[in-house]
Amino acid sequence: MKIIILGAGQVGSTLAASLSNDENDITLIDDRQDLLDKLQEKHDLRVLKGNGASPRILRQAGANDADMLVAVTDSDEINMIASQVAYSLFKVPTKIVRIRNSDYVREREHLFGNDNLPIDHVIAPELLVQKDILRLINYPGALQVAHFADDLVSLVSTKAYYGGPLVGYPISALHDHLPYIDARIVAIFRQDRAIIPQGSTIIEAGDEVFFICETQNIKAIMSELQRLERPHKRVMIVGGGSIGLGLAKDLENQCSVKIIERSREKAEVLSTKLEKALVLQGDASDQELLFEEHIENIDLFLALTSDDEANIMAALLAKRLGAKKAIVLVQRMSYLHLIQGGTIDIAMSPQQSTISALSSYVRKGDIVKVVSLKQGLAEGIEVVAHGDEESSKVVGRKVRELKLPQGAIVGAIVRDSQVMIAHKSTEIQAEDRVILFVNDKKHVSEIEKLFQVSSFFL
Repeated sequence: MKIIILGAGQVGSTLAASLSNDENDITLIDDRQDLLDKLQEKHDLRVLKGNGASPRILRQAGANDADMLVAVTDSDEINMIASQVAYSLFKVPTKIVRIRNSDYVREREHLFGNDNLPIDHVIAPELLVQKDILRLINYPGALQVAHFADDLVSLVSTKAYYGGPLVGYPISALHDHLPYIDARIVAIFRQDRAIIPQGSTIIEAGDEVFFICETQNIKAIMSELQRLERPHKRVMIVGGGSIGLGLAKDLENQCSVKIIERSREKAEVLSTKLEKALVLQGDASDQELLFEEHIENIDLFLALTSDDEANIMAALLAKRLGAKKAIVLVQRMSYLHLIQGGTIDIAMSPQQSTISALSSYVRKGDIVKVVSLKQGLAEGIEVVAHGDEESSKVVGRKVRELKLPQGAIVGAIVRDSQVMIAHKSTEIQAEDRVILFVNDKKHVSEIEKLFQVSSFFL
C-alpha cells in the first residue's frame, strides 16, 4: 500500500514507524528537516520537506498513484486543504484527516464529504478522549475499556488487589467462581513484564490483568480481581475546553459536577452552556479553593487542560487533599509511563487515542478495529475471517491450529451477533469477527498476513 503521511509529530511519526515494512511504501512530509532525518535513519520510509497541502509537494510524494493520504499536521486547515488537493488533483482513494478544532467537528456532517470537503474519515482526538473517559466512569476500577464488534465484546485492563476473590488463585478458578459466565484472561503484566497466562497461572495482587468478555459481564469479572468501586457521585473537572465541557454535559444529570476554569471569560461561557454543573473561576492548584469545594469528598478528579504540568500538579495536590481518584490528560506521550499507577491513577493521551483510531483505518486486509493498549506497547484487534478452507489460513481451523505470533491470543469470536469466548478447540468460520490481544504491536503485521485471503494458499 502506498501511503502519504503529512506531519512528523508524535502521531505521524508513530504511525509511519508502525506501517513501515516491505509491503508498505510510506512517504512522510513535514517542514522540519531534523524530525525527518531522525525518522529516516530508523525506518524504511521516504521523507520529503515541505508544505503537505502544496500540489507540487504532493506530486513529488507520488500522490498520482497513492492509495491513502493521512493528514495529521498541527494545523487543521492544512490537513483539510491537503485532502481537497489530494482529491481534486490526484484522485487519492482514501483521505484521513485529524481535526482538533471543535467548531469544525460539530459541523462535520455538513462540512465533510465529496460534495464539500472530500474527507473519508475524520479523527477528532477530543471526542475520542471524551468517550474513553466516559467508559472509565461507567466501569470504576478499570484502567482501560475497549469495545469491539458493535460493543458486544470488551477488552478490559484492571489492577488485581487484595480482597478480589481470584487474587491468590489460579486463573482456572475463574470458572468455578463464575460458572455461568465465560471470559478469557489474555495477558498479565507483573512489574511491567508480560506474562502469557495459563490456567495454572496465579493472579497476584498488583498484577495488571487484561481480560475479554461479553460487555454485559465486565463488572462481574472485575469483581473477581478487586472489590468493586462505587459509582462516581461527585466529580470535579479542571479545564473548560471541549473535553471538559463535553464531559460536564454528559455527567451533570447523573452526578454532582464541579468544573474549574482559570479564565473568567471562559467560565462565564461555561455557566451559560451547563444547566446543573457548578462552574468555578479559579486555579485548580489553589489549595484554599480545593478546601472550600470539599476536595476530600470528590470521587473523581479530572485534570483536562492543555497544560501537562498544570494537570499533573493539580491532580497530585487533589489526591494529597483527599480526592479518591485522579485522571490526567497529557499531551506528551513520554509522561504516560512516568505518572500512571503512582499517586495519579490514570493518565490519558489524545495522541494515543488518535493513533488507535488511525490504525483501524490504515491496517491491511480485513482488520476493522485496532485499539492501542498499555501506553502503545500492545494492541487489541478485531478482524473479519474471509474466504474458505482453501483460500484462508484461519477459516475451518481450530484456534490451537492457528500460526499466531508469540504473545497473540484469540480472545473471542462473534458469529451472527452471538459472542463465543475462544478456547483451543473453537473453530473459526467464514465471516466470524475475531477479537485478538497482541502483547507486542510489532507482531500485528503477522496477524494481517495470517487473515489475508489468498487464491494460492493450499
